[in-house]
Amino acid sequence: MTRFSGLLKVVRERGGNGTLRGRPWSLPLGERVLMVAVYYRTNLTMRQLGPLFGVSSSTVCRVIQRLGPLFALEPVSRPSDAPERMWIVDGTLIPVRDRGVGTSSRDYRFSANVQVIVDAETRLVVAAARPVPGNTADARAWRDSGLAEHCRGVTVLGDGAYISTGLVVPHRKRPGRALLKGEEEDNAAHRKVRARVEHVFSRMKNYKILRDCRQRGDGLHHAVQAVARMHNLALAA
Repeated sequence: MTRFSGLLKVVRERGGNGTLRGRPWSLPLGERVLMVAVYYRTNLTMRQLGPLFGVSSSTVCRVIQRLGPLFALEPVSRPSDAPERMWIVDGTLIPVRDRGVGTSSRDYRFSANVQVIVDAETRLVVAAARPVPGNTADARAWRDSGLAEHCRGVTVLGDGAYISTGLVVPHRKRPGRALLKGEEEDNAAHRKVRARVEHVFSRMKNYKILRDCRQRGDGLHHAVQAVARMHNLALAA
């Protein structure tokens, strides 16, 4: 209830009730917020959700389109203790139905690449970029995301796919030359910290919308932002 109350407060402050003019909603704001949260969690179809809340599937669609964007994370701000912070960035593939957002990538599935920044200490999601086609390299997706400007002064870790991006990446083996002992130790420490972003992805993908997103257009971006907020609320509660 504490997590849901926090989510409801955010949506209300962002104008979830609208102007209160015209035809009123058949459900109060709390039930509409719950409907969107259940949709992201279970990925039920709108025809399945309608009977659960006693409304039509078209009403479910309107509620999701209206409230989904209000679940989004706040814009990234540079922390006051930036030199002491450590963030981790990685990309995750999300299967999509919209051919305009995704493209054929691993396992011949249509998916989108979403870059996510996570705080290494708290495991909170700091920011999530707009999705790009799934066959886009992580380094290019990072450069095009615009998130780098929000990370000035913060140490950001990435895996070997982020070479030449200004991030802290592991040492690479050179042909005919093994890694030095100190480099191997650095890589081991790097892997240990960077694994936290994979833990965050596994928690976020408990929300089944990120296993097979049927939304089109900006629907996937709104879903990722909403899931990131609900993940943060769950950790902060």
